[in-house]
Amino acid sequence: MSVKFRLGVMMFLQYAIWGSWAPVLSAYLQNNLGFTGVQLGIIFSLLPLATIISPFVGGQFADRWFPTQKVIAGLQLVGGVILILIANIRDFGPMMWLMLLYCLVYAPTLALTNSIAFVNLQSSEKEFGAIRVWGTIGWIAAGWALTGWRLLAKSPDGIAMTGDVLLLAGVFSLVMGLFSFFLPHTPPKKEGAKPWAFLEALKMFKDKNFLIFAVISFVVATELQFYYVLTSPFLTSDKIGVSQKSIGAVMSIAQFAEIFVMAFMLSWALKKFGMRRTLTLGILAWPIRYIIFVIGQPSWLVIASLALHGFCYVFFFTAAYIYVDTIAPKDIRHSAQGLIATIILGFGNFVGSLFCGWIQNLFTTTTVDAAGGAVKAINWQGTFLVPTALTLLCLIVFLAFFREKKAAGPEPAV
Repeated sequence: MSVKFRLGVMMFLQYAIWGSWAPVLSAYLQNNLGFTGVQLGIIFSLLPLATIISPFVGGQFADRWFPTQKVIAGLQLVGGVILILIANIRDFGPMMWLMLLYCLVYAPTLALTNSIAFVNLQSSEKEFGAIRVWGTIGWIAAGWALTGWRLLAKSPDGIAMTGDVLLLAGVFSLVMGLFSFFLPHTPPKKEGAKPWAFLEALKMFKDKNFLIFAVISFVVATELQFYYVLTSPFLTSDKIGVSQKSIGAVMSIAQFAEIFVMAFMLSWALKKFGMRRTLTLGILAWPIRYIIFVIGQPSWLVIASLALHGFCYVFFFTAAYIYVDTIAPKDIRHSAQGLIATIILGFGNFVGSLFCGWIQNLFTTTTVDAAGGAVKAINWQGTFLVPTALTLLCLIVFLAFFREKKAAGPEPAV
């Protein structure tokens, strides 16, 4: 098997695991297990919390102590077992603690799969997009596999009671754990390197441009949650009118756009415009999409604007991982990827989830109907004006202060 093929399969499995449970777990927890909204929020906050902590640990192991492919294999095998255990849990307390343990195990692999790809590709700017796109395909394939399984079983409710979303994720995790032993051998950098790689990664903040880049990455990541959390209820509201039955298909426009941009446009843009301009285009796509949400009409334009997610996500976040790889010292590449994952997937997603919920509540009014019942009305225009303004501010700051740093120098002397 070629290196690129193995890396593509790795990305497919990595995101098939996440895609098995993340989009549909909430329905299982609420409808089948009777979890409250607060309990649901706690469960979904665990992965961002874990991403704040564990990528540094995973990066340290891979940078200094063990081959990266073996670190990924061990984490995924343990994670698969934990997921299968969670699938048989019905009570909130035990599930919360096991889910936290699982997230601590899975979170480092998000950065490590990026870094092992960067290490083993000849040109990350030209080749990484074509590898990473298989992650998005894996995410979609997991949803289709779950849907197909439930249709064949002809008893969706009964199957859901068995925790099939978690079982499917567990199977994918075990498969990836075994497959990871066949990934390219990527040994740690022991000689001529300081022992604590994650501390060296933190020193990257001393560079003004990286600091600006990191702060903007955090803010944009918080605004990403307005898309992930609020787009579905916005589209199914009376303002847009998408039906509950078709919302999944409508939302998949974003994933297919992401596949197209990642596979065919990212490497071209990096070569044509360079890293700074590509990141600028990525930031610019955010306020364009949100201002269309603010206008809210016509409905077809709002739905069509979901395709901008390809540029929003790929030209900024995927390009961000490539940028970090090009500037990080070679002996701390895994820890550097862990650092940016912590900023985006950890702090950004966690704060963004809380922030977008607070903003929605701020623009929600409650009235009493003729029967005495409470009727809630959401001002979607005001809600989406907030991410529009913040992403525009990010664009202005980025253009004013960020300058592209040259790639990292040669390997340290041994």
